[in-house]
Amino acid sequence: MKELDAIRAQSHIHHGFLLGLQLMVASRRGPELTEQWMFALFRRQHHEKFLSSFAKLGLSTEPDAVACAKYHVLSNAIGGVPVEYMAESDNKAWVRFRYPRWMYHGATLCGLPDGVGRGFMRGWYAHNGVSLNNPRLGFVCVSEDMTGEFGFCGYFKEYDHDLTEDQRLQFAKGELPPPYRAEDQPVAPAGDWNEERLAKANRNYALEYIRNGLGELTHLLGEHETRALAGKAARLIGLQYYAETAEILAAVDGSLLDGAHYLAAMLRGMGDSVELLTGDHTQQVQLEQRGLRIVRGIDGDERALLLACWHQLWLGTLRSQRLILNLEMEQIEPDTLRWTITASHR
Repeated sequence: MKELDAIRAQSHIHHGFLLGLQLMVASRRGPELTEQWMFALFRRQHHEKFLSSFAKLGLSTEPDAVACAKYHVLSNAIGGVPVEYMAESDNKAWVRFRYPRWMYHGATLCGLPDGVGRGFMRGWYAHNGVSLNNPRLGFVCVSEDMTGEFGFCGYFKEYDHDLTEDQRLQFAKGELPPPYRAEDQPVAPAGDWNEERLAKANRNYALEYIRNGLGELTHLLGEHETRALAGKAARLIGLQYYAETAEILAAVDGSLLDGAHYLAAMLRGMGDSVELLTGDHTQQVQLEQRGLRIVRGIDGDERALLLACWHQLWLGTLRSQRLILNLEMEQIEPDTLRWTITASHR
């Protein structure tokens, strides 16, 4: 069982959690709330990520429209999302997301309302000019994901006049991007982007959507309803994804101790320290996890909510095993959890 496999398994299950949470919110609370949530999530992601990584990707000297298009190709590529770049001029540069879409992977695409895409475009793409202090820069969408065209595609354009807030996102259906040229695709500055670092980037990419998504959903629905919806989504994803993550880890589905080894391996995939405590492992197994990357930098009620939903995710994986297992979580120090695993009995 390799550390790299555990990192990949964490990426896989948290990606699944994001997909399940989107479907849970869309099906229970409807299109309008889902669009509001996507707007809030992507605006928060934008404020946290856009400018902080802009210079790191070597884009500060590029014209704004070109730099924004290249940014979305490079940043998404690091997260494992295929995006293509085509520039017409210094003032007009295209991006085209290719399928399968990471954000709406698999059949998830069919379960989300059209407004989901418009929420994230307003939340992130329409705000690029604001963040760059360029009031003439906007985004024009020519094709959307859920509308059955040819996928999310559009261009950043610098106009010859300042844009009002409702002009920063525009639509021009029917336009097509210029031909793709492999030689024009941007390449990230040289660095140590080895296999392990890319795997960690993919994991962190999924984690950030969960961390920020739960926080923004709480602002819209309140703590009680968010905990109910997100906790149920987490439990279901744990049940559904146990077999796939166990296969990634080459884990054994059998005894109480096998279940503990699976959970320990998954938690180590977060980069946290996990210790199997001594004792009679025929009745219960306890693990101590230190580090808690999942809530790093998050405090108060938002932290408590995230941990409660995370508990449901891992409970789902253990209850999906042949020996149906129970899982209790106790916070014994600010950055330490104790997990207690026991078997269910008739």
